[in-house]
Amino acid sequence: MTAYKNKVWYLSSCTTCKNIIKELQLENGNCEFVDIKVTPILATELEEIQNNLKCSYEELFNKRALKFKAIKESVKSDEDFRTLILEEYTFLKRPVIKIGQKYFVGNSKAVVEDAKRELNSSIS
Repeated sequence: MTAYKNKVWYLSSCTTCKNIIKELQLENGNCEFVDIKVTPILATELEEIQNNLKCSYEELFNKRALKFKAIKESVKSDEDFRTLILEEYTFLKRPVIKIGQKYFVGNSKAVVEDAKRELNSSIS
């Protein structure tokens, strides 16, 4: 089994995820890809990401998910966000990219640029 330096949690049917993977040139073989629809993120992985970024679970939550509209009134705490992410893949903000020991979450231009800088610095 290969130990990968980099890892991406993504949705294979998501064009945005595919475009970011291509833009960052992550298909070069030094990256493990996890399709969260097929292999949901583990609680330990989610906690590692949250601890590494020193953020709330709400910040890792995809509030654009269609399923969220129906339940958003019932979400009261950060623990609720954590539980929902672990129960339903669509609630994880994506992609989640691990480069070395650093994590980048979401598809904003700033996040993609930060990931690109990290990749470039890890090559040099």
